[in-house]
This record gives sequence, C-alpha cells and structure tokens, in this order.
Amino acid sequence: MDTAFIYYKPVTGKSNIGRRNEQSIIANLLDQGENVLIYEPAKTGKKSLLQQTFFNMRISGKQFSAVDFSLLGVRSAEDMLLGFGGAVIRSQATTPDEYESIIRNCLPDTHFVFDPAQYYAHDSVLSMSWELDDNDIRSILCLPWRLAALSGKKIYVILDEFQNITSFDNWEKFLKIFEDVLGTGRGDLCSIVFMGSAVNAMKFIFKEKGFFYRKVNHVSVSDIEAREITDNIVRGFLTTGKVIDRDLMMSVCKRFRNNIWYINHFASICDHLTKGYITDATLQEALDMLISIHEPHFKELVGDLTGFQVSLLRATLDGCKRFSSAEVINKYHLHSSANVRRLKDALCKKEIITFTDNDDPLVLDPLFEYWLRKYFFKMKDE
Repeated sequence: MDTAFIYYKPVTGKSNIGRRNEQSIIANLLDQGENVLIYEPAKTGKKSLLQQTFFNMRISGKQFSAVDFSLLGVRSAEDMLLGFGGAVIRSQATTPDEYESIIRNCLPDTHFVFDPAQYYAHDSVLSMSWELDDNDIRSILCLPWRLAALSGKKIYVILDEFQNITSFDNWEKFLKIFEDVLGTGRGDLCSIVFMGSAVNAMKFIFKEKGFFYRKVNHVSVSDIEAREITDNIVRGFLTTGKVIDRDLMMSVCKRFRNNIWYINHFASICDHLTKGYITDATLQEALDMLISIHEPHFKELVGDLTGFQVSLLRATLDGCKRFSSAEVINKYHLHSSANVRRLKDALCKKEIITFTDNDDPLVLDPLFEYWLRKYFFKMKDE
C-alpha cells in the first residue's frame, strides 16, 4: 500500500511534484519526432519525470507505445541487442506465434531466430543462430521503426543506464552504427530517450566523444523548489496526523539539496518515529538512521580513494575552484597541476564529483557530501 512519502518507486499523479517545464519540453520534443537525452545522478527523479510526461501525453490523446529497456547488468552488444529486441517485440506482440512472425518478417537475413526451447526454458523472445555481425546490429536497432510503420502507432524507446554501453567490446563502432540508424530513422515513427545515472560517463559519450551530435536534445532536470517540496511534505504529515514546522522542513530541503528521494525517505522515517509534533530531536534521529543505512556505501567510496584524491575532495568541500593554482596545490599538498588534472579525472570516473558548465566542482550525492563533512573530515557544521 502506498504511503504518504513514496521513495521506493517512480511516481505519477498527485505524488509527482515539480518539473512541469521539463515535462512540457520532453513532450514537445517527442511529439516533434526528436530524440531526448537525460542524465542526472541516481534517484533524482528521472523515471518519475518521464512517466509523468507519458501520463500527460496519454491524457491529451496521444497514441503511442513505450518500450523501457535498462542496460543495468548488460555488458556485451549481444546481450544488449537480445534484450532490447525482445523488449521491442513484446511491446507489439503477446504470443509465441506472434513473436516468431515478427522475427521472421522484420528481421530477415539476420542471425536472430525465435527458439521455442529457449522461450519456454528462459522466456527468451530472441535467440542467436550464429555470431553477431554488423547487419544484425543495424537490423535490431532499426526494429522499433519497422514495427511502428506496421502498427501505425509511434514507439518511444527508453534506454536506461545507457552509460554501460562503454563496457562493450568495440563500443564506439556499435555507437557509430546506432548514429546512422538514428540519422535515417523517421521521427514520426520512433524516438529514443537516452537516460543515465552516471553523469560523467554520459558526458563522456555525448559531449567529449560527441556521439549523436545534433541527433539528440539534452534536457537538464532542475531541482524541485524547496517551497513546493515543503508544501508536499507538510500535507503528507497532516494525512498521518503529524505536524512539522515549515521552517524546519525548509532546512531539511537545504540539507538534502532538494533531492526529493532522500527527503521522502527521511520523511518516512520521521513519520514512524513520532505520533504527533515533529521536533528537532526527531529530525536528528531520522538523519542518523538515514546515514546508518548509507554509511557502508560511503565508507566503501572513500576507502577506494588515494591520499591525493581525498585532498582534492577536501578542497572541493572547502569551496576551492581553481585547483591548479599554486596556493591550492600547496595548501592541500596536491603536488602539481598535472597531478590535479589526473585527480579530477579520477574522482569524475568514480562518479563522486562532477563539474558544471562553469567548471565549478560539485559532489554528486548530497547525503554523501554531508557525511564527508561531518563524519569523515569532521568539519564544522554549516
């Protein structure tokens, strides 16, 4: 049963707040046949944003099919294509005979087959009869456009955790084929939504390497306003007979940098700690409990850092921006400007920090940043 504070799954409807501008932008792009790129840290509401967008589009009368495929756990082109192709086929068919018909008619001259034994043993819609080749890759990637042309209904394909594509052998060659497919595919038949939670890895693919240049539209996801989050949380507590001071709630939003996932989880803990008024003591106990849940992961993150990397992280928390300046290098014992570049790259690859368009450093996880300040570096609380 849903609670007043949902943090364990994407939400739509009254549980979804904020980001109406992004919903409108994504809907307009998809309606115009454009492809969309979204990358934000894990648990910042990407899936909720997209599901609410689709919900709004359906209410407005748009007819389409949505295919959601995650590359989480996918480490090879073959696994990706079999899973991706199977998801697309399942969006248009429901029986083994229909699966077999689609594969026979839409994937001719490929090494993809419908294998009844694999289907009944492993629920596999697609199987391979030989080693993967470039024609197989192109044919599967073109499949959503072919099926949309047959059905007369547009298909939106969500490729989640897309940064995992870089773990494939010859991943750049794979993406070049995908680029060609995207460049020739009709927007009135299919659009792709590329999503990823590894911010720096996604920047590497789409910005540094420049894949899908001018073929995708990056939509930045803004923070939900603290006032709107506070209103929502206060209403949630009222439904359970609890009261929280608005100023206290605003301070909670600041602590978590308006991260709605952390805030909902935090509020759910508070909800179970008291039967009435939520005090400062309740908030602190809830924060301690939330920290205890995530601390093993945080310890693992810092345990994998070198001394130089820890020093650069401390400089980031101290508000330093010009890491290569002689003053910062000397103060934090960073050795040299060349070493600073290596340290920045290392922390970005670990998805601990990122850099804004203005080259300002940012710790990606707000709770991890709080834990670093209070428990690791033992800095004075702000």
